[in-house]
Amino acid sequence: MFEEAQYFAPVATKDDGSVVVELAKSHPGFADETYRRRRNEIAALALAYRPGDPLPTVEYTDEEHRVWALVSKELAVKHRRYAIREFLEAAERLALPKDHVPQLSEVTELLEPITGFRYVPAAGLVPLRQFYGSLADGVFHSTQYVRHHTVPFYTPEPDIIHEVIGHANTLASPRLAELYRLAGQAARRVETEDALEFVSKVFWFTLEFGVMREDGETKAYGAGILSSYGEIEEFQKMDIRPLDIAAMGTTTYDITKYQEVLYEAASLDQLEDVVGTFWATCDDDSIARLVREADGR
Repeated sequence: MFEEAQYFAPVATKDDGSVVVELAKSHPGFADETYRRRRNEIAALALAYRPGDPLPTVEYTDEEHRVWALVSKELAVKHRRYAIREFLEAAERLALPKDHVPQLSEVTELLEPITGFRYVPAAGLVPLRQFYGSLADGVFHSTQYVRHHTVPFYTPEPDIIHEVIGHANTLASPRLAELYRLAGQAARRVETEDALEFVSKVFWFTLEFGVMREDGETKAYGAGILSSYGEIEEFQKMDIRPLDIAAMGTTTYDITKYQEVLYEAASLDQLEDVVGTFWATCDDDSIARLVREADGR
């Protein structure tokens, strides 16, 4: 889960041991005390988790299951129209439940035999190096809460719909899962925070908001697009540029609105060659050279 997104819902443990998720006043659930209690309870489960423990079980409500079922159904329709074939085949292979919110243990049971990835719970902010570094080990940190029921097609921060419908389906592709692992290896290899941020931005513009040319049309493979009911209808209208590591690693972006600049791979082969090779070989010095290249343009 992304550090930037968690700015909007930091998690705090109070002196009495209680866990509180701080929702912004603009959050759809801000004035809903029942929802806020749910968020706190679910965050507390994640904070209590320790590696090696059984994954925590969230007792989802009927309302939360209805939100999952509705969004899952509607996104599946949009995926058939806008997603690359690799994602569609991976989603079919994974076969997530459509009628209920899956437990992270259920997601892991479906995913691990395919690509070796497994899910662990996240209460909120996961440090950037920890989040990405864990990908090298086939571990994905995931929230477990469901977005507010009044706006089922919108969430201001990554919920389980984003984490699972977006990322788990992608991670069911061996080729795309390998790119996640390479990103994780890069995050562990680089030493400076600037280099780590560069690696994370390349991830943002590819595995989160990447697009690809397929059958003469721009299709999506990024989990951020493929889990967004609104953005998936708009991404083809954006400023779409060719893959460019230096540009992706130095471009600023605003997570509070649709991404206005996207980078398009000509094919999955090109994505692996360009981005995969970068993550497999980058270090602090090579990233510094790319930054200077971008500054000199």
